[in-house]
Amino acid sequence: MFLLPKAPDWRIDWERLRAVGFDGFFKQMAEVEQNPSWHGEGDVWSHTQMVCQKLVKMSAYQKLPPLQRQEVFLAALLHDIGKMVCTRLEEGQWISPSHTIVGARMAREYLRVEFGLGGTLETLRIRETICNLIRYHSVPTHILDQTEPERRLMKIASNGELTPDFTIELLCILEEADVRGRIYKGMEESVETVLLCAQLAEEIGCYKGAFSFPSSYAAHAYLSGRNIVPGQALYDDTWGEVILLSGLPGTGKDTWLREYNIHLPVISLDEIRKEMGVLPTEHQGVVVAKARETAKEYLRKKQPFVWNATNITASLREKQVRLFHEYHASVRIVYLETGWEEELRRNKERKEAVPEQVIGKMQKSLTLPERFEAENIQWECV
Repeated sequence: MFLLPKAPDWRIDWERLRAVGFDGFFKQMAEVEQNPSWHGEGDVWSHTQMVCQKLVKMSAYQKLPPLQRQEVFLAALLHDIGKMVCTRLEEGQWISPSHTIVGARMAREYLRVEFGLGGTLETLRIRETICNLIRYHSVPTHILDQTEPERRLMKIASNGELTPDFTIELLCILEEADVRGRIYKGMEESVETVLLCAQLAEEIGCYKGAFSFPSSYAAHAYLSGRNIVPGQALYDDTWGEVILLSGLPGTGKDTWLREYNIHLPVISLDEIRKEMGVLPTEHQGVVVAKARETAKEYLRKKQPFVWNATNITASLREKQVRLFHEYHASVRIVYLETGWEEELRRNKERKEAVPEQVIGKMQKSLTLPERFEAENIQWECV
């Protein structure tokens, strides 16, 4: 808790934050311009300081438990780091498309590699609470622009099942500070929108935690877009479960399968590569095609199985989940993680080690499975 501003003065120790490793971010953010129509205060670093200072003075923030205060404060400190790589000048205006998505990935890498947040379920949950806050921090001010605001909030709130500290309440606290920590004419209107978002989340039952669905099947049905009432109980027409593994090389997917006595057929992309003589650095189209054909054979037989691959991005996972659902299988995504240094050590001990720079590149792209991606999501530290 050494980074946590405390009562009675709630002073932010900027020098200590620099000393523990944030100085590089601070310097880079100071060089990033913002659209003056929305940020009259200037660069990203000026805005970030204002946000943090507004945050720690908010009574809603001060009333939070210490760990949640730490998580929200770190999210505020890092909420716009994605602008360092996303900002560009377009038609005379500074824009930063996708900076929340990129910023969450950057924060995940930094907190895991440099701060050691990972390798245990407790530290993983802390890190992912921070990353979720960064990823979705702009949603409350744009909630009225959503086609289905209730479903959007329920999808985001569902991640609270995986990271119990993460709530729409924390998201709204962070975004109110984000809005107040800038200079522009529409600030009060934006604050009102954040408050309306909080009110909506409370009305639909997902303000302080995930909405309580009748079953995991019903939850996924609603969160994936089916036209049903959120609390509606549904008949589960799935015949069995397919397990989709997710995790960087060296996290011990094969070991996890053995330790949990999961005696199911395994489709391993590593094994298929060996059989076909395809290197991991080569085009993987034929490998994936072979894996999917094998999967279809199992699915037609209604045979549960395990899909063993890295699956480190939502788009990769979505392709496989869609296939499994087409055959009416239920899906469990199991994400596996270990400490960063331990992961590198394990990888070196593998017969066919993945180059360390490749793992580092994969870490930069890593997004953990979110609750709404399948019927069941499981995070394990091994």
